[in-house]
Amino acid sequence: MYTNLRSIRGLKMHTTRREEILLEEEEQNSPLRWRQPSDGSSTTTTTTNRFLIHPQNRWYIAWKQFILIWAIYSSFFTPLEFGFFRGLPENLFLLDIAGQFAFFIDILVHFFVAYKDAHSHRLVCNHNLIAIRYLKSRFLLDFLGCLPLDAIYKACNRKEAVRYLLWVRLSRALRVTEFFEGMEKDIRINYLFTRIIKLFVVELYCTHTAACIFYYLATTLPPAKEGYTWIGSLKMGDYNYSQFREIDLFTRYITSLYFAIVTMATVGYGDIHAVNNREMIFIIIFISGDMILGAYLLGNMAALIVKGSKTERFRDKMTDLITYMNKNNLGKAISNEIKGHVRLQYESSYSDSVVLQDIPASFRAKISQKLYEPYIKEVPLFKGCSPAFIKQIAIRVHEELFLPGEVIIEEGNIADQLYIVCHGKLEDMGGNENEGGKSIQNLESSSSLNEISLLCNIPAPETVRVAELSKLLRVDRQSLTDILEIHFSDARIILDNLLQGKETNLRNKILESDISLHIAKHESELALTLNSAVYNGDTYRVRRLVAAGLDPNNTDYDGRSPLHIAAMKGFEDIVKFLMEKGAIINATDNHENTPLFEAIKNGQDEVVSMLVEAGASLDMNNNNAGNCLCMAVAKGDFEFLKRVLANGINPNSKNYDLRTPLHIAAAEGFYSIAKLILEAGGSVMSKDRWGNTPLDEARVGGSKKLIKLMEDAILDAGKTIPTRF
Repeated sequence: MYTNLRSIRGLKMHTTRREEILLEEEEQNSPLRWRQPSDGSSTTTTTTNRFLIHPQNRWYIAWKQFILIWAIYSSFFTPLEFGFFRGLPENLFLLDIAGQFAFFIDILVHFFVAYKDAHSHRLVCNHNLIAIRYLKSRFLLDFLGCLPLDAIYKACNRKEAVRYLLWVRLSRALRVTEFFEGMEKDIRINYLFTRIIKLFVVELYCTHTAACIFYYLATTLPPAKEGYTWIGSLKMGDYNYSQFREIDLFTRYITSLYFAIVTMATVGYGDIHAVNNREMIFIIIFISGDMILGAYLLGNMAALIVKGSKTERFRDKMTDLITYMNKNNLGKAISNEIKGHVRLQYESSYSDSVVLQDIPASFRAKISQKLYEPYIKEVPLFKGCSPAFIKQIAIRVHEELFLPGEVIIEEGNIADQLYIVCHGKLEDMGGNENEGGKSIQNLESSSSLNEISLLCNIPAPETVRVAELSKLLRVDRQSLTDILEIHFSDARIILDNLLQGKETNLRNKILESDISLHIAKHESELALTLNSAVYNGDTYRVRRLVAAGLDPNNTDYDGRSPLHIAAMKGFEDIVKFLMEKGAIINATDNHENTPLFEAIKNGQDEVVSMLVEAGASLDMNNNNAGNCLCMAVAKGDFEFLKRVLANGINPNSKNYDLRTPLHIAAAEGFYSIAKLILEAGGSVMSKDRWGNTPLDEARVGGSKKLIKLMEDAILDAGKTIPTRF
């Protein structure tokens, strides 16, 4: 009941629009063309609908009823003509020609009638597709049936083989079958009465056809042997049928029909029976088929008693709905909407999950993937998501059909369903800021609906209404949340896709929403989990986390990536694995440290070599590099200085006082460190913020050896040794 009534609120707001569509589709004034909707949208699958006939056009429906009368006449008269006539009399011949002319016009009409696609339930209005469909189905039988076969029979010197073409016209009985199927679905007509009439017509038609064939078997023997037939040898009381051709047509037909009925009922009174072999063979076939027909009739009668047919369940459901709607005074417009939706569900029940409920879950998953993955892959919201995520969405979606005029999303509501458009056309009634009104935007295949409201838990920004029959895929909030918990790396991709093309205000709302905060918190927790696994050297867990979709470049609260920690700890296998998975080699943390710097600082020479070979460099900010080098000199960490200088750090980097590492080495009297810095390109002429050079610092310290090292470096550079007064 929820599925059928979920859009009642939106339908009340758009009753006028729905009534316009109904008038356009079902109350056309022209039999060859129907009008476009007033807003320019089309209810067809093509861009043109000129010289086409809508299946619900009232003139076409009247024509179908007219042709139905001729189909009933032709279906019953054809066996009679085959068995009882060798050339029609003039009055029947003219009637036959009139009927064939009507069917010929019907053939032409069929090339202009739009049809409903069996899979998508959409109207197909392309002339080529209509023609191909008709040519592949009934065209040949319809064309052969329209030929003046009686005239052809006479023109061919009354050759008996020509008359067998008459049976082609029995295909017209399908129109009668379609008529009864429509009556069965019409809740205004008693279902039991309709079924009984249908079964009676089937039984009558079978016995009528058999009676005509019985008489035909008697008339196709030579006149000398006609007494050796079931009717020629028949004697009932004092009446003899030896000259049966001279008996009036009505008596002959009633006699044949009597023989067919007692044979079908297997009563076998004995007054009429087969005489020759041909008649015995036909009766054998007739009785064999009669057993099948009897089983069909009994089975249908039993179904009427137990009320188990699909059509009857549909009628019962419709009756209950009508009672409910009348009780609550929902109005004619809404009632028509709901009845149309239930009928659509009945006609498209092949896609219902009930059909597949007994199939193993693995097969249902494969079927869903086959049917829905192509649509989901094209949805902009899921662009760039992993195949595993797309597969899970395809398994969880449910297919739904919507009629024109239905409101799927109402502006201001909080959504709990995400919709994906398979085919059809929907109107996005977005707000118009300039005019204060509504702007209509058509949503085509692979569009997604409700994504902002669903993911961000904010009111829907627009109303979405169905413009033509549409098939949508639906996935609920809980299912989507469960999938994102497993495929957590896809959550960030979806959020980035959601932000694309959005105006500033809407972007801010999205970024401040629950989903954004949840993703950020979740990513932070996962980054800590991965960094913890790296810190503990748990290679197996690191591989599992990354394989599950965790980004190896996610950082913790200090901005450290897993590669920073692996380099610091010297885990060569983890460093190699992270680089293979796309870890950024020169990423910096909140302190501007790179993985290479961490490896150098902690003496992980093998890791340093690996990172350098992969293209890592010590491209540090000048102040950070200066502070780092100055602190290392102050600590006398010769080995660290040797490693960082060997890997390209600028030896003239300055700290906050504009002092270089050479200033500190000269001031502290570290001769070996000063020599190392000079060899790496350190400048003895660099001045700090007080104007002092490293040489000045050495002079203050008084180390003659260090002073001479500085002066030699100045002379080697070809400069004059400065004298400080």
